[in-house]
Amino acid sequence: MINPEGKRVGGTWVYDPKVESDPLGLDPNREIVHSSLYGSLRVNLPRHIMGFLDYPFVKVEGGDPRSFPGHEEVLRFLEDFARDFGLVELIRFGHEVVRVERVDEVSNEWVVESRTREMESRWESKEEVFDAVVICNGKHTVPKVAEFSGIDAWPGLQMHSHNYRTPEQFEDKIVVLIGKGPSANDILREISSLARQVHQAIRGPEVQFERLQDYDNVWQHPMIECAHKDGKVVFQDGSAVVADIIIHCTGYKYHFPFLRSNGIITVEDNRVGPLYKHVFPPSLAPWLSFVGLPNRSVPSLVIELQAKWVAKVLSGKVELPTQEEMACSVQQLYRHMDKTGWPKHHTHKLRQDKFDYENWLVDQLDLKPLESWRELMFFSIITMNIKSYYGDNYRDTWDVDKWIQEVNSSN
Repeated sequence: MINPEGKRVGGTWVYDPKVESDPLGLDPNREIVHSSLYGSLRVNLPRHIMGFLDYPFVKVEGGDPRSFPGHEEVLRFLEDFARDFGLVELIRFGHEVVRVERVDEVSNEWVVESRTREMESRWESKEEVFDAVVICNGKHTVPKVAEFSGIDAWPGLQMHSHNYRTPEQFEDKIVVLIGKGPSANDILREISSLARQVHQAIRGPEVQFERLQDYDNVWQHPMIECAHKDGKVVFQDGSAVVADIIIHCTGYKYHFPFLRSNGIITVEDNRVGPLYKHVFPPSLAPWLSFVGLPNRSVPSLVIELQAKWVAKVLSGKVELPTQEEMACSVQQLYRHMDKTGWPKHHTHKLRQDKFDYENWLVDQLDLKPLESWRELMFFSIITMNIKSYYGDNYRDTWDVDKWIQEVNSSN
């Protein structure tokens, strides 16, 4: 395993107070900061579904005992997992992968070129040949920003949530916050106590201009229509505000700058493809695979099941369909998305298909069926049923253990 992001496991869960030189994250020459964590981040899923099937995310003495712990507790869990399974000694820390490419067009072997920084201005490169490559470089590092007229001429500070750490810089500012995901809501809640005003821009046909309940200084708007040189930000309903800061809480792009596949693998409008079941490119399977692309899911569970599937395929214990059958499956997915109007950039967003996908992987691996409470818990959270019942402080007021017992006793 090759890890370019430092000297410890944890990936995006390693908090880094540094931010990038370009707060929007668009400058290709910026020094990239891998982690997108902000200091106050707490998980938005209970620890009960954030662990692995054979290594649960349990409370430990001296740790964060909450069902929705802070990011430090997630990092501890991942470090414990790596230590207990002897993974640390298998990882090459501080190695940046700069090229992954087939040895030649008829070979199934792959050249991996990596480099390490020997001195401040000198790198040492190394080429190695492998039978298979599994790409697991995450999906929360390269920002995706909103697009609207005047974005380049607007004079205020624009930043992406990737470069948000603490709220002090928003004191007494008028802020436009774009997005409504978990990070957007966390950041809105945190900066609203310091900012003069916060105006949340949300995409959707029924969004109306209104002050948000429980806030004196936060308003909701439809998306931004345009921005002007005088600092004015105009929303699609015609409402406007002269703002100091625009913060884009607008997600991330899949990014594989090291992969050279001769055009076989493409990233178009955030669709990585063609990939059979979000993992295997049909014409390069099983020697190239991707783990961790799906979103709108429980990442740890999907990653675990995908990783076990890849391992069993590579070891010959599970057989893939033919190349033609896999390609046909991919095209069926694309046609279904076109027919139902599901946008291309949501290709890896599992939605309700999450449960079918997980159960399909479980079946491939011959594992026992997933507990029914997992599905109900995830669905209750993403549909905001839990938040509606317990309020904004659901992470502190919801007794998750009792809830699981009640679900199990009712089945």
